[in-house]
Amino acid sequence: MEQQISREKADGSRDVIIINRRSFFGALMAVGSLGMGAILSVPVLRYVLYPLYAKASGTEWSDVGEMSEFSGSAAPVRKTITFAQRDGWREVVSAQSVYVSRSAAGDLEVLSAICPHLGCSVSWQQGQSEFVCPCHGGRFKADGQHVYGPPPRAMDKLETRVKGSKLQVRFEYFRSNVPNQEKLS
Repeated sequence: MEQQISREKADGSRDVIIINRRSFFGALMAVGSLGMGAILSVPVLRYVLYPLYAKASGTEWSDVGEMSEFSGSAAPVRKTITFAQRDGWREVVSAQSVYVSRSAAGDLEVLSAICPHLGCSVSWQQGQSEFVCPCHGGRFKADGQHVYGPPPRAMDKLETRVKGSKLQVRFEYFRSNVPNQEKLS
């Protein structure tokens, strides 16, 4: 069974297209294959492109220590915490130093040991009773307030909570060398 379709061209000549069963089923198979390929490629593309569109998850709460460890301390106490961050397909476990300090009101605060100027590691100097950044000489009070040097803001305070008898912190990274505290992820 054949069907003829004729078309007239602009120059007056005619094209004759013959459609038979074989060419019809060939065209049907081609369209069906393209459709199935498109449908099956969507999950594959989503899997491949997932890391580009996935937002990094924030860190979970990390234990800093028992509340009794910080009750009698007048000077900031340095602690190392570990936390996991999920970014795309990978999970990165990091260790970071923090300082547990007392605010002017007497409440416990946790300060990041990362200098807000260029990201150097700040250390507590007992003899000077202040934090000192060894890179460019930035100085901070015991509660993290900026005293001297190039850092554009105070040390970064981290979110804390007390669960049971343990002090916990949610560690965050902040943009360096900007006057306001801006979270990176």
